[in-house]
Amino acid sequence: MAGSLAAAACFPGPGASPAASAKTSKNMAGELPDSLSVHGIVAKPGAPSGNMQVKAQAQALPKVNGTKHNHKNASADTEEAIPYSAPKTFYNQLPDWSMLLAAVTTIFLAAEKQWTLLDWKPKKPDMLVDTFGFGRIIQDGLVFRQNFMIRSYEIGADRTASIETLMNHLQETALNHVKTAGLLGDGFGATPEMSKRNLIWVVSKIQLLVEQYPSWGDMVQVDTWVAAAGKNGMRRDWHVHDYNSGRTILRATSVWVMMNKNTRRLSKMPDEVRAEIGQYFNGRSAITDEQSEKLSKPGSTVDGDAAKQFIRKGLTPRWGDLDVNQHVNNVKYIGWILESAPISILEKHELASMTLDYRKECGRDSVLQSLTTVAGECVDGHPDSTIQCDHLLQLESGADIVKAHTEWRPKRAHGGEGNMGFFPAESA
Repeated sequence: MAGSLAAAACFPGPGASPAASAKTSKNMAGELPDSLSVHGIVAKPGAPSGNMQVKAQAQALPKVNGTKHNHKNASADTEEAIPYSAPKTFYNQLPDWSMLLAAVTTIFLAAEKQWTLLDWKPKKPDMLVDTFGFGRIIQDGLVFRQNFMIRSYEIGADRTASIETLMNHLQETALNHVKTAGLLGDGFGATPEMSKRNLIWVVSKIQLLVEQYPSWGDMVQVDTWVAAAGKNGMRRDWHVHDYNSGRTILRATSVWVMMNKNTRRLSKMPDEVRAEIGQYFNGRSAITDEQSEKLSKPGSTVDGDAAKQFIRKGLTPRWGDLDVNQHVNNVKYIGWILESAPISILEKHELASMTLDYRKECGRDSVLQSLTTVAGECVDGHPDSTIQCDHLLQLESGADIVKAHTEWRPKRAHGGEGNMGFFPAESA
């Protein structure tokens, strides 16, 4: 202890003044100065009253002869208030750098954001409007347009977007069209008048022609519009093309009818609903009548004698397969249909066209089976030919859910003509 005291006397701590050192040497016997700061510096007389007050409690020196130590605080009468003033060092006189840095960072980020919004110039006039994929109404309010970037998780083993991805884009634009037009009620795609009557839309038929498949990073632009389909139906069409080149990717048309949400029965279209949506009807068709006639109906082209059937059983909906109307999303049916397609077709061919006839809705407790009937060309091992398939998705009890017909063409080389991918073709 004597050594420590001597060292402290000879080498005062950083920032200690000569006066403080002298005062310390005078009090080595244990006497406390009248006014001592917590840093060991003698406080100047007349310190401001606003300084921190520290209670110094006198303590008895412990014995050092091995006997029991007894630390007791002195009585309250021996307590005295000692003012504290921070030592005036160079560091303490500097401004609060953390606050200054935070202020400068905030100003910089705000300026950068404003500069990005004001100085950013799109290559095309309509690109800024749909920068964030919200979509907009064009052509005198009759067509809705929305852009989509193909994500890495939306491509398949052949490095192109899957048919389910493209179908999801179609469904998304249909709902956004209704929302942007101000016709979205409290239902999923239902107008206000439909919501009053507990009516919802259900798809009855879809036809699509795929000319090419986009790849990861491609921007696709989807146009959609509606038209009348008979007395109680509505037709919705889509035209999907590449944003940069303008080449057509997909054309599709569909027919929708109304169902009572509570009774699950089909319903006629009320006049009030027709008045809501009639002003948006567009007579234009994405698929011409001639093209539609070439799209064969399910079960009409595959000869049973020269075909082979494949089956996949035990398909059950997951909770995520249901939409807000508590039935399976119609895009999910496409995945189930292709579950029974032979792998030889999926590896060497791509879907060129599809016709879907929806017969019955599917609930979360349903158990289904998928059946695919393939024409004889594929069975005989001719990968360069066009293949036609009939598909049937039904409950295991026997009720038909969806009937479909698909046509397949040989896959094109990646990066070649008619394909927007930039990946080189893999060697065999």
